Amino acid sequence: MGFLSTFLGILGFGFGILFGLLVGFFLFIYSEPKDVEDPVIRPLHELDSSALHEILPEIPLWVKNPDYDRVDWLNKFISDMWPYLDKAICSMIRSMAQPIFAEYIGQYQIKEIEFKTLNLGTLPPVIYGLKVFETNEKELVMEPAIRWAGNPNIVLGLKLLSLEITAQLVDLQIFAAPRIALKPLVPTFPCFASIVVSLMEKPHVDFGIKILGGDIMSIPGLYRFVQETIKKQVAILYLWPNTLEIPVLDASTVAIKKPVGILHVNVIRAKKLLKMDIVGSSDPYVKLKLTGDNLPAKKTTIKKNNLNPEWHEKFKLIVKHPQSQVLRLEVYDWDKVGAHDVLGMQLVPLKLLPPHETKEFKLELLKNTNNNSPQNHRRRGHVEVELTFVPFREDSAKFSELSHAYERKESGVNTASDNEVVAGAGLLSVVVQGAEDVEGERFNNPYALVLFRGERKKTKMMRGTRDPIWDEEFQFMLEEPPLHEKIHIEVMSKRRGISFLSKESLGHVEINLDDVVYNGRINEKYHLINSKNGVIHVEIGWRTI
Repeated sequence: MGFLSTFLGILGFGFGILFGLLVGFFLFIYSEPKDVEDPVIRPLHELDSSALHEILPEIPLWVKNPDYDRVDWLNKFISDMWPYLDKAICSMIRSMAQPIFAEYIGQYQIKEIEFKTLNLGTLPPVIYGLKVFETNEKELVMEPAIRWAGNPNIVLGLKLLSLEITAQLVDLQIFAAPRIALKPLVPTFPCFASIVVSLMEKPHVDFGIKILGGDIMSIPGLYRFVQETIKKQVAILYLWPNTLEIPVLDASTVAIKKPVGILHVNVIRAKKLLKMDIVGSSDPYVKLKLTGDNLPAKKTTIKKNNLNPEWHEKFKLIVKHPQSQVLRLEVYDWDKVGAHDVLGMQLVPLKLLPPHETKEFKLELLKNTNNNSPQNHRRRGHVEVELTFVPFREDSAKFSELSHAYERKESGVNTASDNEVVAGAGLLSVVVQGAEDVEGERFNNPYALVLFRGERKKTKMMRGTRDPIWDEEFQFMLEEPPLHEKIHIEVMSKRRGISFLSKESLGHVEINLDDVVYNGRINEKYHLINSKNGVIHVEIGWRTI
């Protein structure tokens, strides 16, 4: 009896396995994914207390956190645009996935991969709050809290040998807190050059995958493994400080040219210049200027009544683009009355100058830059100059160490010493961005004065405003780092027309330059002394050659 029971049990187990495999095969071949149905939405007043407690964590951040703003208008915009965004995003996904699928066709006996159905459903993402940050940089930074509990209908078909397998993505939920920066802000539409995105915390991604009508994410351990893998991979790519940069404008059209070095010019002499004066010879001097530079031209002294002058005068010019800039040299005959006569000119492209190498040029003077001009056939003499291009040291601007510098500043302990500072000549650049809440007793036409080492420079005057924006840069070439020195910046106001009380001080500030030398750059707002609420925004940088 026991033997018969054992035999029947083994026989039944064998038939059961065969029957189960047969049923599974038919379900595998003939099962079709179900269309995703819209969820049932009920108003809050129909829910009981237990249901309300369950949804309390879903209360928008603008209710719980005053730093976040309510953006119903933006959610309304996204909701109205969602049918069109759905089609556009799905079309983009198809175009991006097609070459990826093509790589696998023919491998592992795969004959075909395609989306059977692809749409993102009727429920758009919702922004639960938006935080906007104010920074001193030329950028707009915001942090939206995004949640998407969508009902997408995504079905992927895979043809393997003679079998067709379908996988359906269901119950997709994505919660993310990205930081979006629009920078740098530029005066070219859409007014920012790129979008920089990073995640402030690991995103929450939840979904199900149905194969043969069953959710394979219900397999013990698989759901947790997939969750952790997704979070880890996303964190490696986009979790702050890692970023995703999306270019918006061509870099060449919005690039802000910063100084990259100094051109040392030694004007030695000129010979056999033209005689321009009726009585006497000529009174020559040389004017030199770099193309693409808005700074005033440099001038040598005037050598009276001399056709073979000797100068040996040295100048320093700021170089922003050595591959395209050209040094323009013009020799003039000084006249006491009327315009000065041009004796000749010549051009020297900076790309001919190897860094740190002094080159001497003997330049034949021309009337103009047109080589075919008959006026250039006349001999006008020549000028001799020595040129040396000295680029800035890469380690002089320590932008990557700004965070450590600010920590030292806030703690009141400065660990750097004078010996750690790179010695030598360099360029001190001062950018006066603007001011806020500057108000005069008699008039409001503010401008800024920058005073340093006896040099006095000023911005343009802004008429009738308490919040001027200048965004003007001033540069000082120094022989040594400005340690233990201060720069004086004062906001003034000027009355229109002639008056005995034509000027008025709206406040001033003195900035210690030690932090600039140690850190390479500062970008701060300072409260103005002798001003009630006035603030001035200044950016100062130091670069060593």
